[in-house]
Amino acid sequence: MEVFSDMQQVKRHFFALRNGIIADTIRKAGYDYKIIFGLNIPQLKEIAENLGKNLNLALKLRENVSTRESLLLAPMIYPVDSLTYDDAFLWAKSCPTTEVADVLCHSLLKFSPYAAKLSEEMIISDNSMHKYLGMRLLLNISAQISDSIKSVCRSEVENATSLRFIANQVLLDKDFE
Repeated sequence: MEVFSDMQQVKRHFFALRNGIIADTIRKAGYDYKIIFGLNIPQLKEIAENLGKNLNLALKLRENVSTRESLLLAPMIYPVDSLTYDDAFLWAKSCPTTEVADVLCHSLLKFSPYAAKLSEEMIISDNSMHKYLGMRLLLNISAQISDSIKSVCRSEVENATSLRFIANQVLLDKDFE
């Protein structure tokens, strides 16, 4: 009987659930991954539930930047009590797409004691992906945002930047009034 490593077992799940139509659609949308299996978020959540929290596997998946599903699954299985601020900051700064940012914020960062601080640092960045992640994280936490962050969000809305939609969501959210 063959024994597979955790990573090999995950890749076997990805392969078994692959969807070529979704993968092609994602590629055509301009995502620049070497490997796209075409799994959807509910499928990835099911895999994560079966795996449980696993720090070492989450780190291996996060290092596998060539595979879309690896980057999406990693924050789902990362144990939040093992997350340092420096690690959260590195994960946030290295998000290649809004999809990865959304999953990272929803599955891991919002549970971190550093969520509010991290969101503020990301929002004041000049990088639009970092700003997106910061605003997305704000939608997932209930801490009060500072006046300076509100000002940045208002500016994004008023100047009709590419971030205006999410900035407006942050401003309209009842938890941040």
